[in-house]
Amino acid sequence: MTTADPGLTAALPVEPATLERLSARLAASAEQEQLLDVATRTVDSPVGPLLLAATERGLVRVAFEREGFDGVLETVASKVSPRILRAPARLDGAARELEEYFVGQRRGFDLPLDHALSRGFRLEVQQFLPSIGYGSTLSYGQVAAQVGNPRASRAVGTACATNPLPIVVPCHRVLRGDGSPGGYVGGPDAKTTLLTLERTA
Repeated sequence: MTTADPGLTAALPVEPATLERLSARLAASAEQEQLLDVATRTVDSPVGPLLLAATERGLVRVAFEREGFDGVLETVASKVSPRILRAPARLDGAARELEEYFVGQRRGFDLPLDHALSRGFRLEVQQFLPSIGYGSTLSYGQVAAQVGNPRASRAVGTACATNPLPIVVPCHRVLRGDGSPGGYVGGPDAKTTLLTLERTA
């Protein structure tokens, strides 16, 4: 008579609530041991699921599903730190402020931001964008003039297209010179949704 090898025994299914508790415990332990450089979570929104990532300094990435969350995390791992863990608690504030924004109760974000994924002129443009008022828009050329480089409208477009913190850093408020929406990292429908939300709130 033979006995079953314990290593070959099928794993018992684990309840989602149990997994959630274990994940939270792991995240808390990693944070306490200073092993957690980048915390992540996903949230639902009117423009689809969003991936949020934050370092100890602040929110470092907001990503749309169409960008590919796995690819986004690979970029964060290579440019910020590979010590990434799903740890929702660090992002409670960001999740709350985004929810308030989407229901029309918030017109600006009060979150610490980590601009580790931007530099140079792109960073300069991205740091200017929050000064465009809620429900207002500027053209790429107007933004270029505001940051002191009036001929750099194309570079402003690139800065908006590579903005690692969309919505929170409102690149959706920058339009083409003819008033048409132009491109957007979340797709044209998402840009239209955000502009409509702000105009009707």
